[in-house]
Amino acid sequence: MRDRIISTDVRSEVEEPSNWALRPKKFDEWVGQRAVIDQLSIAIGAARQRKDPLEHVLLDGPPGLGKTTLAHVIAEEMGVAERIRITSGPAIVKPGELMSTLTNLGEGDILFVDEIHRLNKVVEEFLYPAMEDFRVDFTIDGGVGGRTVNFRLKRFTLIGATTRAGMLSPAMRDRFGLRYHLDFYDAEDLTEILGRSAKRLEIEAAPDAMAMIAERSRGTPRVANRLLKRIRDYAQVKGDGRITTAVVEQALRIEEIDGSGLDRLDRAYLTALIETYRGGPAGIEAIAATMGQSRDTLEDMVEPFLLQRSFITRTRQGRCAMPKAYTHLGLKAPASHSESGADEAGLFDA
Repeated sequence: MRDRIISTDVRSEVEEPSNWALRPKKFDEWVGQRAVIDQLSIAIGAARQRKDPLEHVLLDGPPGLGKTTLAHVIAEEMGVAERIRITSGPAIVKPGELMSTLTNLGEGDILFVDEIHRLNKVVEEFLYPAMEDFRVDFTIDGGVGGRTVNFRLKRFTLIGATTRAGMLSPAMRDRFGLRYHLDFYDAEDLTEILGRSAKRLEIEAAPDAMAMIAERSRGTPRVANRLLKRIRDYAQVKGDGRITTAVVEQALRIEEIDGSGLDRLDRAYLTALIETYRGGPAGIEAIAATMGQSRDTLEDMVEPFLLQRSFITRTRQGRCAMPKAYTHLGLKAPASHSESGADEAGLFDA
């Protein structure tokens, strides 16, 4: 599969550090997710007044919405910005790999675990007493001669981030005192984010051009900033360096991103669903086989945005194209795919 500029995943180890300069450092710099920020501000303010560590925090939502950034903002607001430890679920294979990190955490320090839903079951269970009682039971030497040593831990805050909250076990989920869901951003918030990014990158851009980029950013700040950089490159090479609506149109035409933010892979998905499966219902495995893509690619990188923008819906029988998908492709929706019928089908999750 060709590299997607509108992918919500981090594209390389080089890209991620370059994005940090564009990210907010404190709550007063944050744009969007207003309810989450307001609730977190109160929780952090109360914890600081009591001089207690913050309760464990679970952040869930699609990739690219700022879960990692928010973890760093929480650390900054709690006054422990230099004391945040970062790891990920797939990186922790055995409980012993967490021992050094946990025992070296100080009072109020933060442990951030990305993709926490991918933690090994044994590691997850190892974390339970650490989260509840701030202690761990570590077994030294297995077998008959093995013994368990109890280690006391300083009171720390675990921040977990996940794109699939449903894959977390209820036991793990219930141990987080604070749970927040991050939604896709609206165009107005993304326009403001792009305006701040343009200033930091010293890019001259027209406000209407920023609004146009925001409309095509799939509700995701990571995508918005990535598009801004690519359009900046186009403006430098093909224009006078200034970003206008004409420059945006021309640059995104080269990237094959249309006015709704869909790229070639998104349109191929809709085309396969409509032309091969007559609009559905169709199973995700069948669609993936038709397109020559993996199921995970479609579920993680394509479907979330199409679902959020009502291009498709999930039913008990499979995926169905909504009338909006037909309109977008310039096709006429059959009578059986009325809005009301699709809405009723959408009550059931595949």
